Amino acid sequence: MEYFNVRVYGLLLNDNDELLISDEQEYGMRFTKFPGGGLELGEGLIDGLKREFMEECDVEIEVVNHFYTTDFVVKSAFNNSQIISVYYLVRNITPVNVTIKTVPFDFDGEGEILQAFRWVPITALSIADFEFPTDKRVVELLLNEL
Repeated sequence: MEYFNVRVYGLLLNDNDELLISDEQEYGMRFTKFPGGGLELGEGLIDGLKREFMEECDVEIEVVNHFYTTDFVVKSAFNNSQIISVYYLVRNITPVNVTIKTVPFDFDGEGEILQAFRWVPITALSIADFEFPTDKRVVELLLNEL
């Protein structure tokens, strides 16, 4: 591993105790993750998370609480970096303004980079539905809190 790659993600629950998740296709892979992504140079964690939610979901958020930071070594699935991920519980301050799907990987259109969102009841979350080790750990922690 050659460098650190800092990622920031938001855990957004709606009034029905459903968590917003993102199905994505990129680099020839399909994966499910939480909304968020990579920090840009010169950007703080919370500003980066707010930017990612605007870019991906067209929604303004506020951070409620820190939830989890990677505490084990994770190599990126896409390059030779070590991933450090920070997860926050967030609340939307504007309505979620994206098409919500009910079937995994139900993408609109075609292309190299695709994304679709789903609301999943927190009680229906499954570690097996997530590709990346840190997301799996976050699901485990969420399920232990129930």
